[in-house]
Amino acid sequence: MTPSRRTILTSAVAAGVAATSGVAGAADTTAAAPASHGGTGRGPRQEVFGHLPDGRDVHRWTLSRGGTLLKVLSYGGIVQTLEVRDRRGERANVSLGFASLEPYLTLSPYFGALIGRYGNRIAAGRFTLDGRTYSLPVNNGPNSLHGGNQGFDKHVWHVEPTGPASLALTRTSPDGEEGYPGALDVRVDYSLTDDGALRIDYRATTDAPTVVNLTNHTYWNLAGEGSGTALDHHVQLAASRFTPVDPTLIPTGDLAPVAGTPFDFRRAKPVGRDIRRSHEQLRFGQGFDHNFVLDKGGTRRPEQFATVYDPSSGRTMTVSTTEPGVQFYTGNFLDGSFAGTSGSFYRQSDALCLETQHFPDSPNQPAFPSTVLRPGRTYRSSTVYAFGVRRA
Repeated sequence: MTPSRRTILTSAVAAGVAATSGVAGAADTTAAAPASHGGTGRGPRQEVFGHLPDGRDVHRWTLSRGGTLLKVLSYGGIVQTLEVRDRRGERANVSLGFASLEPYLTLSPYFGALIGRYGNRIAAGRFTLDGRTYSLPVNNGPNSLHGGNQGFDKHVWHVEPTGPASLALTRTSPDGEEGYPGALDVRVDYSLTDDGALRIDYRATTDAPTVVNLTNHTYWNLAGEGSGTALDHHVQLAASRFTPVDPTLIPTGDLAPVAGTPFDFRRAKPVGRDIRRSHEQLRFGQGFDHNFVLDKGGTRRPEQFATVYDPSSGRTMTVSTTEPGVQFYTGNFLDGSFAGTSGSFYRQSDALCLETQHFPDSPNQPAFPSTVLRPGRTYRSSTVYAFGVRRA
């Protein structure tokens, strides 16, 4: 789920220049544990990927385990590439991104990035907490999106290896950053499991009441980055309801049944089967750009809710999460102006996103699961992307 290119260009350059670093107090020995070690026996590898306008280095970290090769940037916690094999044993990168740093600073529609403090939209850039109203940057039409102009995706994170195939990314978001109250200490762990799954564990604590909704914005194309449309991917979502939106993509507050609508993915179907149907919600989103209410609800441990299958390569991806919702976004605003790691230009629906989350605009929607975090409590969220193949 992303703004139009016009929105990106009006704010991204300044945001990239203003990127700052920090080390979170939440980075302690009790934070989310990495997956059990094994596999290649080679630890995370670090290299300089580029330099910010103020001269600071941005590093790229490489993890390898269980047949998966993952590259993560210290800038924005970005998943730059993720390589897995197809049914013929051939490796390909299945995530969209850029080959150099500069486009991430000036053009990127959140490719692969960590999103915070609040993933998704908050209506009119305002919310009220404990009787006080807070104002946020309005960066997506009349609304605030993905933490504002300088969200977590536009900061340099402190990165430490925590095992042969795991990293801890930490930073402190200061009180008042992008209008959000409270100093927030954040730790995000990226790890590859023995079977090559990507696990992301999020933790955060605050010194004052605030709202938190963290996610990752990787764009997936299981046929391979730069290979063209993802509309032929088969998607299954264990979600009987979704949250309809108004024309600015803010939820109306309803939890609508998917039955009888293009939003019914309870049985696997190609993404493109219903995406051009005449339906007001598809018109508002220019495709799928909606929060699905997961049947499992919020859970203490990640539970599977999604399966994605690419018939051409045989690659599969299952997604498990502790979150109660997922934003299913079909790359509707990719317009051919982004040249990716392969040099190919990304066009509409050349990828899909499964952004695990609490619901959009929850701070203004009392009936939605709460995103309030208070001192003395710990925000926790985990999501696992597991990869495989089908032989036929």
